[in-house]
Amino acid sequence: MEEKIVEADGETGAEDALVGNVNKLMVTPPGYSGAPRKGHLVFDACFESGNLGRVDYINDFEFDLFIRPDTCNPRFRVWFNFTVENVRETQRVIFNIVNFSKTKSLYRDGMSPVVKSTSRPKWQRLPPKNVYYYRCPDHRRNYVMSFAFCFDREDDVFQFAYCYPYTYSRLQHYLASLERKNLPYVQREQLGLSVQQRRLDLLTITNSVSLCVSFINL
Repeated sequence: MEEKIVEADGETGAEDALVGNVNKLMVTPPGYSGAPRKGHLVFDACFESGNLGRVDYINDFEFDLFIRPDTCNPRFRVWFNFTVENVRETQRVIFNIVNFSKTKSLYRDGMSPVVKSTSRPKWQRLPPKNVYYYRCPDHRRNYVMSFAFCFDREDDVFQFAYCYPYTYSRLQHYLASLERKNLPYVQREQLGLSVQQRRLDLLTITNSVSLCVSFINL
């Protein structure tokens, strides 16, 4: 499905200047100075494929979340992946991803974010009835995706993502497993390193007669 990118409206918002992921950020009510307690949610996105740049407390049951834009493309904001811990059992919340960059999304057609937790490590989709995608006048008319969730286990760390993450490390493990098999029709070569010193792979998939497919792993 086509997803159209929305041009910025010309205003400068704090979300445009997000430069790093939240790191074990505990969100408490404004002015709160007491000891941390269960239900003061702790957000984290400092891990591979994580993305969450800012969290605003609205009330005990609602939080506005700002995602960082893609590298070198501040107009494109879609991916999110973050964890939440220090929850209270039966705590119900609404998370608003408030700075999406697209007018159309599969969230409007039944897709929903995925969630897993430490005691349930398999990704599951949230019920579509709990997910809403709409244009919000309170956030510079950006598109907002809101979803409701009820935490059911206090000791679990919950992880939410736009869709099933597929990390660079997971890809590298898969390519290494192929290489160990010494398959006659697959060849892996290192072309070089990225700016962040990650290897760039060339895979050649062929047979004894002719070359079928070549592609570069970025």
